[in-house]
Amino acid sequence: MKEAVKCEGLSKTFKRKERIVALDNVSFTIPKNEIFGIVGPNGSGKSTLIRILSTLLIPDNGHARIFGYDVVREYGKVRPLINRVSVDAAFFKGISAWENLRYAARLYGLGGREAKERTLDILGRLGFDRKRYYEPLEDLSRGMQQKIAIARAFFTAPMLLLLDEPTTGLDPRSKMEVQGFVRRAMSNDGLTIVLTTHDMKEAEALCGRVAIIIKGRFVALGEPAALLKKYGKTNLEDVFLEATGREWQEIEYED
Repeated sequence: MKEAVKCEGLSKTFKRKERIVALDNVSFTIPKNEIFGIVGPNGSGKSTLIRILSTLLIPDNGHARIFGYDVVREYGKVRPLINRVSVDAAFFKGISAWENLRYAARLYGLGGREAKERTLDILGRLGFDRKRYYEPLEDLSRGMQQKIAIARAFFTAPMLLLLDEPTTGLDPRSKMEVQGFVRRAMSNDGLTIVLTTHDMKEAEALCGRVAIIIKGRFVALGEPAALLKKYGKTNLEDVFLEATGREWQEIEYED
């Protein structure tokens, strides 16, 4: 199995006050050991796609396979292979970082010693201050909380890591530390990573290929350098403008 992810004709519509097309016939393939970026403004369909890949949402049409397993029919085989970090990771904010992670470790069937060893290793690579390890989550910065979320995701030793805007709202130093960890995880741990972001510079720096998504459709897909050459631009923000003919702020609706 060469592909880590293969999606064909994925579509998803939400019926609220008005009909919202979140995904519209999206198809793409991700080989193993690649960081694949999906960039677009808020509400463009990024999170909907991640939720389908993480087996939390069923598409209306199309198919998605992860390492050959269908995410709908074979979700039980998909889930042990993946983990997800979202922009708003859920925690028990009144207890410490370690207590949150110890609780997660039990859910994943890990013993306390193994969980702590893994946690300290990952947090060390993320630049987390060990002095804050036993402080309540609510007293930690947004960046520190996101590092805890990433450490929790690695408890399952995933083959595919789904990162849904993991650096949104982080301070510059925390952002760089998380980005560096993502690079090393792909290179050293052999992970395949799907990264959604609205930060074009982040996508250009981290991703082997980037897809630009607008209103549920991929309007451009390729290696960053190839996209810059194709559109005759010097950065991905200008590629976005050329590919869509629209300003970034013009496309804001509920995802």
